[in-house]
Parts: sequence; structure tokens; C-alpha cells
Amino acid sequence: MVKICLECQSEPEERGPGSALRELLTDGETASTDTCSGARLTDFCAVWDAGVFLVSAAGKGAPSGVKKRRLNEAETLNSVREAQFQRLEAARPRGLGRGARGPVLRMAGQPPPWAYTAVLLCALSLGGAIEIPMDPSIQNELSQPPTITKQSVKDHIVDPRDNILIECEAKGNPAPSFHWTRNSKFFNIAKDPRVSMRRRSGTLVIDFRSGGRPEEYEGEYQCFARNKFGTALSNRIRLQVSKSPLWPKENLDPVVVQEGAPLTLQCNPPPGLPSPVIFWMSSSMEPITQDKRVSQGHNGDLYFSNVMLQDMQTDYSCNARFHFTHTIQQKNPFTLKVLTNHPYNDSSLRNHPDMYSARGVAERTPSFMYPQGTASSQMVLRGMDLLLECIASGVPTPDIAWYKKGGDLPSDKAKFENFNKALRITNVSEEDSGEYFCLASNKMGSIRHTISVRVKAAPYWLDEPKNLILAPGEDGRLVCRANGNPKPTVQWMVNGEPLQSAPPNPNREVAGDTIIFRDTQISSRAVYQCNTSNEHGYLLANAFVSVLDVPPRMLSPRNQLIRVILYNRTRLDCPFFGSPIPTLRWFKNGQGSNLDGGNYHVYENGSLEIKMIRKEDQGIYTCVATNILGKAENQVRLEVKDPTRIYRMPEDQVAKRGTTVQLECRVKHDPSLKLAVSWLKDDEPLYISNRMKKEEDSLTIFGVAERDQGSYTCVASTELDQDLAKAYLTVLADQATPTNRLAALPKGRPDRPRDLELTDLAERSVRLTWIPGDDNNSPITDYVVQFEEDQFQPGVWHDHSKFPGSVNSAVLRLSPYVNYQFRVIAINEVGSSHPSLPSERYRTSGAPPESNPSDVKGEGTRKNNMEITWTPMNATSAFGPNLRYIVKWRRRETRETWNNVTVWGSRYVVGQTPVYVPYEIRVQAENDFGKGPEPDTVIGYSGEDLPSAPRRFRVRQPNLETINLEWDHPEHPNGILIGYTLKYVAFNGTKVGKQIVENFSPNQTKFTVQRADPVSRYRFSLSARTQVGSGEAVTEESPAPPNEATPTAAYTNNQADIATQGWFIGLMCAIALLVLILLIVCFIKRSRGGKYPVREKKDVPLGPEDPKEEDGSFDYSDEDNKPLQGSQTSLDGTIKQQESDDSLVDYGEGGEGQFNEDGSFIGQYTVKKDKEETEGNESSEATSPVNAIYSLA
Repeated sequence: MVKICLECQSEPEERGPGSALRELLTDGETASTDTCSGARLTDFCAVWDAGVFLVSAAGKGAPSGVKKRRLNEAETLNSVREAQFQRLEAARPRGLGRGARGPVLRMAGQPPPWAYTAVLLCALSLGGAIEIPMDPSIQNELSQPPTITKQSVKDHIVDPRDNILIECEAKGNPAPSFHWTRNSKFFNIAKDPRVSMRRRSGTLVIDFRSGGRPEEYEGEYQCFARNKFGTALSNRIRLQVSKSPLWPKENLDPVVVQEGAPLTLQCNPPPGLPSPVIFWMSSSMEPITQDKRVSQGHNGDLYFSNVMLQDMQTDYSCNARFHFTHTIQQKNPFTLKVLTNHPYNDSSLRNHPDMYSARGVAERTPSFMYPQGTASSQMVLRGMDLLLECIASGVPTPDIAWYKKGGDLPSDKAKFENFNKALRITNVSEEDSGEYFCLASNKMGSIRHTISVRVKAAPYWLDEPKNLILAPGEDGRLVCRANGNPKPTVQWMVNGEPLQSAPPNPNREVAGDTIIFRDTQISSRAVYQCNTSNEHGYLLANAFVSVLDVPPRMLSPRNQLIRVILYNRTRLDCPFFGSPIPTLRWFKNGQGSNLDGGNYHVYENGSLEIKMIRKEDQGIYTCVATNILGKAENQVRLEVKDPTRIYRMPEDQVAKRGTTVQLECRVKHDPSLKLAVSWLKDDEPLYISNRMKKEEDSLTIFGVAERDQGSYTCVASTELDQDLAKAYLTVLADQATPTNRLAALPKGRPDRPRDLELTDLAERSVRLTWIPGDDNNSPITDYVVQFEEDQFQPGVWHDHSKFPGSVNSAVLRLSPYVNYQFRVIAINEVGSSHPSLPSERYRTSGAPPESNPSDVKGEGTRKNNMEITWTPMNATSAFGPNLRYIVKWRRRETRETWNNVTVWGSRYVVGQTPVYVPYEIRVQAENDFGKGPEPDTVIGYSGEDLPSAPRRFRVRQPNLETINLEWDHPEHPNGILIGYTLKYVAFNGTKVGKQIVENFSPNQTKFTVQRADPVSRYRFSLSARTQVGSGEAVTEESPAPPNEATPTAAYTNNQADIATQGWFIGLMCAIALLVLILLIVCFIKRSRGGKYPVREKKDVPLGPEDPKEEDGSFDYSDEDNKPLQGSQTSLDGTIKQQESDDSLVDYGEGGEGQFNEDGSFIGQYTVKKDKEETEGNESSEATSPVNAIYSLA
């Protein structure tokens, strides 16, 4: 069965068939208050092809010969249509009626844009509110107050090494302007050169490239977006700079402890922002093995339930890892000295069943190391994680068990950590409050600690205020309801100012958490803020009130042609928009009477239904929308076509092998439609071999073989509908002379079962009984029971179960809310019987779904969206009417609340997402009886974008034959890296070689280039790739050779040959070492000779000190452009590098020395040009040999 919603089309401006209608409507006609009766998107289906709807349908008129072979499809379709339309009208939401939403088309191909727009045009039920269509032309024309679309988190912690970014984006018409407050005072951006605002945005950028301290900008910021219709506010954004202070220096004495005694090694990490991650290691960077006896507490301390001699084998150092600065601070290690009665650390005793007695350690009852005492209390906020911890000492090591007084632990949210010493309850709610206790026990006894848990709550929404769009003179309301513990207070503001200080408005009334508007006018437009808060936090929501005055406007395409099959039920829908919401009327062929009654029915939302299409219904239909500001009309041409019918169907045949068989299939169809006839064999497309001949009205098979046996289906189809008929071909093999009468009888398929009866009717089962048909000389081996339901796939039969051929009664398991009809097929070795006549129908009662849709995925189709898709549930898993899906999503690893939307299809697109961000996704089924089980969480990703440039692209030339390239992954991959692209070209002066392109896997970060000659240089360009494409490229060149002069070819070859010899390399190294020693001796003698005055210099170390020796920390970040230590500050406050007149830097060709990552000097040494030849003896400062040695270090 197929249904369609038709759009009315407007006629041209000149006088046409609908011109007479204009005189019937006056500009002063008042719009009536109708109710929206739109159906879901999946309730109707059509095919969109080149501007024409092609509508499938079945009808009457089948010849009597056909009716013998199949059910009366017309009657079945009509009854199903009537039932489904009644169901749709019963499920249609009421009170939405003055909008333009109605049932819209589900297209087999690409639908027109208005098919989506029409869904959004119903007015809200409360106060007659209007929803703006998504049509861009309407969105751009209508004025709207500002709306905040993007903002930074409330607690915004930034990296001190990066520029500060505080986001604030808003939309509105006209586009809003922005300003900021800092600590509740106006923030003048123009006075601070470091602060700027992005174009067409309110996002603040604070740039520290020219200096400045990020700590100076800490505070509370708030963004204001304003246009002439109102002002919207962002949250109050608390800006804090991440801190990673150093560990205080301290000398720790060895910890002396008796074997078997408890011990706590305190960490006391430096306070950081955010708090650092604590872990324990030895001074040799080996992790400390933790178990039931030795473990780290949540506060970072290391607890020993009892100390053993083996604990002396290592030391213990607490480490703090700071997230933003990528640094680890290491505390000086603890060393243990264990006093024991058994000085030998015999490893065989570790597995001794009574290890403590074997080592002479006295056993003792448990006692709590943390928390102290027998009772404590803890407060946790709703939605957060509750972490309870109990650490006990004792010999042997105690076991920890957890309990809740007066109930069980929440199994779906509770999990045990740290060897059962910690209990974590995720997503705490009010019912998780109460008393919990931990029980520590060993064979010597047990002890209990009680923890009283109180659950408080920051404000959370019950009813968040929504934008309110009204027509002049209409009423409406804004509702702001929130809950929390303690109960939050509600404060209303308008355009960022307290409502109490706003000018009085007689049309506005405040009633606690609700603002009521009566008889609104254009001047009532504003943006209202609801701030609800308690001691644990606050919520701020913006909601604007906009008053629109718009004449009617049609949203569907014009001059539309609709073709429909005879006797089908059809619905014409006319999406429109206007404010006040217009009234819609229908007319046919320019006649003056409104269509309603008889074969026509006009729904409250203005949609026109034609209950059964007849030939006389063909014509031009016009819809006219009117309100007090004017009217608009549209029209559509409806054509009625005859149904396609097979009036001579193929017959079942039994043929001997090698004979010829002809299957007839004669069709009657509408002559204006193109007919296509195809054949199926065993429900699969038939391959027409050279033994077959397909004609317009028959199929002939020559030389029938055993493989030709099976069912043959003739399919006659047009653009609008199709009909089919099936026959079975049985092929008999060559028979020997029969030995008896039974063997001579031909075998055939069994006759169909008959007299189906349903008994033992239960809520989820029924007994089906049938009478077998004749087996036609071949015993029946199996029965297949099939079912059909009339809700999701009416007319389609599905296999239900299979039973042995010896039974004729079976109990069938049923699903809730399915209107079942059964039939039975008998099977023997020859083939299958025709299906039995269907049984009577049996409908089961409804229930909430017991499962959720499968194959849930989240993938980006664009860089700023994520498409959530799933496999929809079928009729036997819907369990009730009005099956829909609750789609939830939120950013992964954030505290964001779940976003949710109800969808009737199988996909939903989340817009305005960041690039390639993981999301948690849940899709839950729901029907009118309730929701399905809690769905599993699936991880999806938003769309990818081009990656940033690879970092730290390094080009090194170890010799004259090869060049080594190294790089790091991009800082912002913006997706899944699929590889790298390297492009390089050789050049020598003005000569440039052919470009070479290399592609690498995403894991490769090194590459070696074999040089073609030792003279040419190379230019390299490297970029990363995602599925979107190649990103920004980074370009480097190979180092210049030591001597840029170009030698002759022969000399170059000889030089290259000698330079690669081992003896030559050794000789050059020896000469260089000898010259270095001579230089040092000369410098020492000059300094002792006293010929030159020596200026006092401040003893400042030139090389960087080992950071670990200085502060116990070491950096594992990826940044390498950090200033060297050893610089000194001049009197004027500028930074100057320590200078040395005879530093070896002066002897390098490049002018600067280079240091690799371990601090050693690299570079090419060439003979220094004597600057004293031109400067004379102007320098009277003696060169320090110590400085020369330091420069080599």
C-alpha cells in the first residue's frame, strides 16, 4: 500500500482557472484557529522524478480469472488504508493547528526542500506560538533578537604558554554586536593592545607573543550580544591560568619501621591548577608494584598495610604530572630501613602459606589507616561520582568489603577500585544518599567504618525557557523551572538588566518562575534571561520574545503535476507560513464552492484528503491561505491513471526433461504509462539464457532441465504501480519401467493446507491448527508457518517458524501489539505447496519495547556535523503504536548534559559540532506504552577536516650521500591521519630538477633521501593527510655544503671518494683535536702573560643546568623553542646573551652555534676570518680559555 501527500500550486499572475476564487476572499477575513493534524514522515510514500510525483497504488478491476489465484487486493488495500488513516488521525497531535504542517512525503529519491520544511511549520500548542520555517529565504528576511550559539565553559582553564581564547558566538537579524564585562565591570578592549575580538564574532583573543603575563587577565568574564531587538548574555566565564608549581626542596631521612608494622608515605604534592595526577615510582623510574598490601590512596599517599623486609629493595618517590604544562614534578625519594627478627630475605618464604609466622611477625587485628575512627561523613553533588575509600592495616593483610545500610549497592553504577579499598558510584542521584560502611577483616578479627553520604545538587533544568514567537495581539508565556538541593532561587532579567529595574510593561506579568504575556505588540520584542542558582552553582538561559507581522506565503513548488492510480486514497497538503497563522481553503477547477464533505475531507490543519480517487476527481486543485494581512494561493494538477493488472496469469506445469514449456503473462495497463515485464525464479531475477525466449506476453523454456524446476513470477510494472503472478514448474526425470503401480504414479507438490484455526489465545502465544492437503505421492517433510501484519508492511508475508511434516498443530510465540494473520505452506521432496488461505486475524496487546535499534553509528558527513544512524526496528519488535526513537548525544569525557531529540526515522544530523570530536550516543526506542531498556552508549565522531602542518620538521645531512628527514605528528590532526605526502626537488643555483613525490603511512616519521650528487641542495615540502585531503605543508631546505664553489667534475668525484674513506675521516679528526689542544695552550699562556687587561665578568654559567637536579622535574612536552638558561638581565631590563670574544661560534660558517637535544655542540667548523686584521688592536679584552672550553661543552 502506498500513500501520498500532495502540494497545491499557485497559478500565474494573469487570469486563470483559479481567478474566480480571489473574489470570494476578502482582505479583512479573520484567520480561524485550526489544529495541526500532521502525520509522521514515514506514513506516506511517493517517488520524485523530474518534478513529477509517481504514486504507487493498487485498485479494483481485476478479472475474475485473476481473483481465483490471489486475494482481492482492492478490498484488502482499502481496509488497510482506512485502518491506517484512522490510526494516523488518532495519533496526530492536537492543538497545533494554525501552522502549515501536515503529513509530508517520504521520497524514494531526493525529495524537494519543502518536504522537510513543511514538518516545522505547526505552531506550538502553548499560547499560539509560531515556529519559523528553516527556509533560508524566510530566515534571512525576518528580524530576530540575538541568540547565543557558542560560548566557553564556565570554568575556563588555559595553558600559560598559549594565547587566551574566550569564545562567544551569537546569531540574530540584524547581526548582533558584542561587548564584555570583566569582574562585573565594562571591559574596554580598545585600551589593551593585546586583546582583540574576532570579526563577526564576540570571541576574545589575548595575544602574548609581544610579552605580558597571562595571570594578569584572570577573572570572571561575561559576553553581551546586542541588536536593536534585545541583548543576550553568555554564562559567567571564570578564567584561570594553569599552574604547575615546583616541589619544595627537602632532605628526607630514611624511614625506620619494624617488619609487620603499618606505614604511610605522604606525598603532599604542590597545589596545581588543575590538580596534578599522582603516581609513585622508584628513583630509577620503575613503577611501584601495588597490591592488596601496598597501594596508593586517593589523596596520593602510599599505604603499607604491613611492611615486609622485601620493601627495602627499592626507594619510593612521589610524582605529580601536570596536564596543561606537560611536566612531571618528582619528589625526593623515601628510603626504608626495616627492622626484622629474620634478617634473611628468603624468597621461598614469600609463597609460604603462613609467611608472617615463618618470618616471626606477630599477627594482629585490622585497624583503619584512612579514614580515622569509626565514622565519617561525605557530601557529593548530584550527577558527579561518589568515591568512598577505606584503607586498613593488619597482619595478615585485611580484606575490604562494602555495604549500604538498609539496601543494596546500586549494581548498575557501583564498581570497586584499588583492590576493593575504594567504592565508586557514578552519576550520583538523591537515592544514593544514606549510610555506607566498609568492613576490614582478617583471621584475627574485623573492624567497621561507617560513612554518611549526603547528596546535594546544583541547579538542573525541569523546564528551560524557549524562544517565543507570537503574532500581534497573541498571548504567550516563558517558563523557567529548575530543581536543586537546596532549592534554587529564580531571578528574571530582560536584555541583561534585572526585571525589577526595567520599564513597566502592562502586557507582562511575572508569576514566580513564569512570565505571562498578554496582547503582545511589536514593541514587546526583547531577550529575557532566567538565572537560577544555589550555593553549588547556577544556570543561565536566554529566551527571546519576538512578535512577527507576516502576510501568508506558500512554501511548496509551483505548477506541480501529480499522477495517481485509480481507487487510491490521496491526501493534498499545502505548506504555508504567515503571522497571524493563516486559514487554508481548497477549491477545484476554479469553482466557487469550498471542498469539504462527501469524498473530500479537510483536516483542521488545512490538508485535503480524497478518500478514493475516481476518474472525475482529475483536475486542478487550488489552496488559498489568508490572514488579516493578505492571502496567497497555490495549485496542483491531478491526473488519474488506470491500474496495472495481469489478466492471464502463468499456470503451474509438470514437464518431462527435454521438452518445451511456455508460461503466459498478459497485462492490461494505462496506455499513457510505460510498461515493463520481468521474470523472477525462486524470487530472484531470472537470467535469460540461450535456452529461453522472453516475449511481451510469455516466457518459453526450450529443452527443460532439472535445474529449471522452481517458482516463476511475472512482474508487470509501470512508473506508478505493479502487479505480479506466480506459477510453479515441476521437471520429471526419465523413468525406468515401473515395477509396481505406486512407483509408476507421478509425484507432485503437496496440495495446500486448509481450514486454519486459532485456539488457546493468550497474551503472547496462540495455537494454530490446520488440515494437511494431499501429498501427491510424496510424503510431506515440513510445514512453514508464515505471518503478515497490517501496520508496518501490510501484504508482505514473513516466515515465522518451521515444523515437521508429522504435526498439524503448533503453539506460536507472538510479539506485543501485532495484528497477526497466518498461513501454512507444505513441503515435500518435489517442492512447496501453494500457501493456504490466511487465518483470521489476532491482535496482541501492547507493551513498552524490550530492545533498542541496532547498528547505531555516529559519523560526520561534513566537518561541522555528525550524522547519527541506526537500523530501525521491525513490526515484531515495536511492541506498540507510534514507534519512535529518543536520540541522545553529548561530548565524550565532559560533564555536559545529554542533548536529546525524538525522531521517527532512522537518522538524525547534529549540527555545529567541533572538528573530529568524540561523542557519546544513545538511541532508545519508545512507543505509546513506554520506553525501551536503557540503551548502550556508542562512540561516534564528528566530521573531519584538513590537518595542521607536521611539527618539528628536521632536515639533517650526516654525509654527502644521504639526507635524513624527521618530523612529528601534527598538533591538530582534525581526524584520522591516513598518511603523509613529501614533495622534494633538487636545485643548484638557478637549476631546478624534477619534483619527486613520496607518500608515507601515518605511523612513519622518518625518511632518508639518497643524494644524486654531493653538490645540489634539496627543497622539501611535507604535509599530513586525512580523508578530507592534504593539510598545510611545512617547507625546509637541506643545509648548504661547506664550500659553495662548484669544483670540476673530476675533482668532485675524487673529493667525494676520499671524503668517504675511513682513514681520511680519522686523520681529519686527529688534526682537529691537535689544533684544539694548541689553541687552548695558547690562550692559557696569553692569559698568564698579563699583556692584556682583564675586565671583571660576572660568573654566569653558560650552559643549561640539569633541570632534574635543580627542581626535580623533567619536561616531556613537544616544544623545543624555549630560552636557554644562562642569560643575564642588563640594567635597562633587556635580556642579553653572555658573550665571549673568542667563542667557537665565531669559527662557524653559519654565525651561530647549534645545540642538539642533549646539549652537545653540532655544526661545521671552518677557519675563522681574522677580524683583528680590519679592527687592529681595538679589543683589549683577553679571551677567557674557560669560556672557550664551555662553548665546546
